[in-house]
Amino acid sequence: MSRRAALLRFWLRRTEKRRLRRVQDPARLRRGFEARARLFFRPARGARYRAIRPGDGVEALEVTPERLRGEAIVLFLHGGAYVFGSPHTHKAMLSRLAVLAGVRAVLPWYRLAPEHPFPAALEDALAAYRAVMDHPGGVVLGGDSAGGGLALALLARIRALGLPSPRGCFAFSPLTDMTFGGESIRANAESDVLLPAERAGDMAAMYLAGAPAEDSRASPLNADFTGAPPVWLTASDSEILADDTRRMAARLLEQGVDVTCVIERDLPHVWPLFQTFLPEARQTLAELAGWITSLSRL
Repeated sequence: MSRRAALLRFWLRRTEKRRLRRVQDPARLRRGFEARARLFFRPARGARYRAIRPGDGVEALEVTPERLRGEAIVLFLHGGAYVFGSPHTHKAMLSRLAVLAGVRAVLPWYRLAPEHPFPAALEDALAAYRAVMDHPGGVVLGGDSAGGGLALALLARIRALGLPSPRGCFAFSPLTDMTFGGESIRANAESDVLLPAERAGDMAAMYLAGAPAEDSRASPLNADFTGAPPVWLTASDSEILADDTRRMAARLLEQGVDVTCVIERDLPHVWPLFQTFLPEARQTLAELAGWITSLSRL
């Protein structure tokens, strides 16, 4: 672990984790995350941004590197417990990935809970995919945290509906089990420097609004991925969602999917967000960019 990672862990534990533990109002969570993202998440040089409407009813932010080297696009679903976050909070991270991989990224807006509970987010993600699924270079799905779970749920839904398959799917620290049945939820409650385990049920209740947590559209750990394209997953061994990634990778392997699973040591939840400051974040994004590039050769 780098010195910067140690400093980041110290800061997150004493600021962000306390804030997430304390703040109850979704609107306040959203305003706070947007403000801190503007302050701390700096976009990479060599990328342009524009609002687009790739399909009827679909709004998105497009990130385009100055040097395009591939024809595929990344359809990225932001995290934030299905309650907060937006394309703007994640555009800096996607700018670096887009520059490294030489491909465009499209970050759709999807409806947030509790105003728009399950399955609104998945419906919007599916609409976004339908809008871009015929892109000549193909589509790579991606997401982080709840958005990572949403990307995996979308992948399973694409398979179930018989839609054109994406080239692959990646997820940073995905939430794949809304029952929170993984041992790491309890075992890593203290070691996770960002996510307060005791708030998991509150966030799930806002999203599910009474729907069964076992539903594979909410918990892709229970979904069928037979015939799915390659999947790339990463998480930290010290976060409460570590087992969501481990168990997801195992299930995908059981179903014959080509899986790359990278478990890092003692890094924060979705550490690639901190690519401005953290060398481990830039390294992870570089590795992912290489994986995305490799998909064009399949």
